[in-house]
Amino acid sequence: MTLIHETAIVSPDTSIDPSVSIGPYTVVESGVQIGASSEIGSHCVIKGPTTIGERNRIYQFSSIGEDPQDKKYAGEDTQLIIGDGNTIREYCTLNRGTGQDEGITRLGNNNWIMAYVHIAHDCNVGDETIFANNVTLAGHVTVGDYVIFGGFSGVHQFGRVGAHAFVANNAAVNRDVPPYFMASGQPAAPRGVNIEGLKRRGFDTTQTRNIKNAFRLLYRSGLRLEEAREKIGELADEQPELQLFCEFFELSERSIIR
Repeated sequence: MTLIHETAIVSPDTSIDPSVSIGPYTVVESGVQIGASSEIGSHCVIKGPTTIGERNRIYQFSSIGEDPQDKKYAGEDTQLIIGDGNTIREYCTLNRGTGQDEGITRLGNNNWIMAYVHIAHDCNVGDETIFANNVTLAGHVTVGDYVIFGGFSGVHQFGRVGAHAFVANNAAVNRDVPPYFMASGQPAAPRGVNIEGLKRRGFDTTQTRNIKNAFRLLYRSGLRLEEAREKIGELADEQPELQLFCEFFELSERSIIR
């Protein structure tokens, strides 16, 4: 019994594992690779160059690997790379990269992407994230591991959201959100440490206390940002969970939410 529905249109210039199922009226264009045990729903369009790993489930009416929504895009050979174990629900759009960046949009492993999410060109999303309905990432956004986005939240282009952060529903993120912190509002502002998320991921009381102290240094100590960063860097030598802050600050381009 074939796993590709008879109404699906699949280009011969693809690499699709025999265990992949493809639903009715889905179109898979040239340059697409799909790994073992992935399931593609009905009425999807997948355009290459796109690589989809193993055990992914893509629901109906999603657009995967389409051209970037960037006026500067001039047909360059860019890519979308999706890892393993992701769930991508109905009506999601994931675009390929542009020539103005690395040319690759990336989605890591074991991410839960709910309906109507848009992940724009040149974004780099880590592992184990959750995107609630209608989350939107503008171009060139970087998202760390274990980040959770509430519904209808959005991130400005070139923004960065650190690992283990929580972005509340309807938040408008126009500056970078450091690791471990919660952000809400329009524009998004810091609202404390993502305590519940840290508990779920096995952080002990000492690690959590150290992260809380880093929050106080950044937002409640009266120190200038550079002074607070320097202090956190000193503490990170003996508190390895704070090393994420040091790496984040080095890469931040838009400054952090304040």
